[in-house]
Amino acid sequence: MNGSALFDAGLQPERTALAWRRTALSLVVAGLGATRLLLPQLGAGAVVLGLAAACTGVLVHVLASRRARRTTERLLRAGDLDDPAASAHLQALTAGACALLGAGALALVLAHGAGALP
Repeated sequence: MNGSALFDAGLQPERTALAWRRTALSLVVAGLGATRLLLPQLGAGAVVLGLAAACTGVLVHVLASRRARRTTERLLRAGDLDDPAASAHLQALTAGACALLGAGALALVLAHGAGALP
């Protein structure tokens, strides 16, 4: 296959990469926001929780960029996609970060009641 030929008229790998980047940015912002909002109620626990979510967002960005690069290279070389389950680790990381943020919110509600939410 010609390396300059358009392998994907819809540019799906590029759109997928952009979606993962938006997800990663959302995790970083949510983690830092949770740190700021939960710090008065949870103290150091809020810092740990928020930084863990933010670091997960950075990791998701790095892994998604690497996956997009591999997918594009494979499409140019072979004309087909790699293993469709290749993004399973990205999905698991995102779900874990969301669960972590949810656990922080639950801890806040259990410790201080629903009135403690900002």
